[in-house]
Amino acid sequence: MSLNNLQPAKGSVGHSSKRLGRGIGSGKGGTAARGHKGAKARSGYSRKVGFEGGQMPLQRRVPKFGFTNINRVEYVGVNLDKLQALVDKSAIKDTVTFEDLVANRLATKNDLVKILGGGELKAKLTVSAHKFSETAKNAIEAAGGSIVTL
Repeated sequence: MSLNNLQPAKGSVGHSSKRLGRGIGSGKGGTAARGHKGAKARSGYSRKVGFEGGQMPLQRRVPKFGFTNINRVEYVGVNLDKLQALVDKSAIKDTVTFEDLVANRLATKNDLVKILGGGELKAKLTVSAHKFSETAKNAIEAAGGSIVTL
C-alpha cells in the first residue's frame, strides 16, 4: 500500500452529495425528495410488516384452519438403544435418573421425558422418567430392570 492508492473503507462514504430540505435552489428542497402528501411524505412513517399498499395482505387472504390445543403436553422421546449406548460407554451404571439424561444431553432440565421402545436393551437398569411406552416397559422388565415414574 502506498499514498497513491489510499481510499476510504468500503461503505464509509456512500451518502449522496445532495443535502435534503435545504432550500429550493439546492434541487432537493421543499418536499426533500419525498413527493407530495401521502403517508410516505410524513415524518414517523414506517411501513408495517406484510403491508401491500392497501391491498388485503397475504396473511389475511389465505384461509385459516386447524386447531392448537393449549393443554397439550409435549414429551421428549428417548429410545432404549440410546440408554444401551450410554451403558456401553460407561456413562451410566445401573440406574438412569432424569439428571443423567440431562447430563448426557438427551433432554433439557425443563423437558418431560418419555422412554420409548426403539432398539434393544441388554443391561439391567432402574429407569426413572415421566412416562414409558408399553414396549419400553416390557423390554426394561424383560432385561431384569425396573421403572420409576416421576
